[in-house]
Amino acid sequence: MPELPEVETTRRGIAPHCEGQTIARITVRNGRLRWPVPEDIAAHMEGRIIRTVDRRAKYLFLNLDHGTAIIHLGMSGSLRVITDNSTPSTHDHIDLVLNSGVILRFNDPRRFGCWLWSDSAATHPLIANLGPEPLSADFSGGMLFRLSRSKSTPVKSFIMDGHVVVGVGNIYANEALFKAGIHPRRKAGRISLDRYHRLVEAIREILSAAILMGGTTLRDFVNSDGKPGYFAQSLLVYGRTGEPCCECATPLKEIRMNGRSTVYCTRCQR
Repeated sequence: MPELPEVETTRRGIAPHCEGQTIARITVRNGRLRWPVPEDIAAHMEGRIIRTVDRRAKYLFLNLDHGTAIIHLGMSGSLRVITDNSTPSTHDHIDLVLNSGVILRFNDPRRFGCWLWSDSAATHPLIANLGPEPLSADFSGGMLFRLSRSKSTPVKSFIMDGHVVVGVGNIYANEALFKAGIHPRRKAGRISLDRYHRLVEAIREILSAAILMGGTTLRDFVNSDGKPGYFAQSLLVYGRTGEPCCECATPLKEIRMNGRSTVYCTRCQR
């Protein structure tokens, strides 16, 4: 599933082609996504100017003067900038055609993504109760410490909760916990303030590096210029089960937590 760095990479890729451009038309070939594409989305968007392209958590916002198109890539979605008027393929469900001739094309084989319309994105039910952005000043060790008191939830699950902090998906939770030296199953309420400070710094470092490298290469992710991300080459634990830890050479162990692969070092993470 595309995580925050992949979505931010997509935002940065499409923004220069979209911002300030007028939407000539929108073609919806298959509106049966995770939630149905609104039947009146063309009426809201055609003839309007895209003012900014923003991101909140894993949602992309195409901001117009009178509202916002909210886009989620789901498990397999991608947005591509098409400049050669190429023929849509089977899973190219939506085309946003700009006056410049550029097409913003949404591809989603599994159809778990979404295209929705909101007059006020910040108050939309999908957005209103999200936690802070992990790279913002609102996210801190002190905040995690306060929210975690008396919680018996494993720390990995805690930091992946979008009401606590957004965008820390499975891959990056694995990596950040390793960098902070914290066992993924340790109870969130049993972690000290100092260790939460270290975890916040690790999350910021991991996500920032992944964004700079274009995200992590996953089977279904392709960014806006058609090139996969390559942060996978820098992963320290995720996908490396049984390989030696880069710090102590102990073979990395894999467990399942909430149905997700969790890889850690039994020696370095406590």
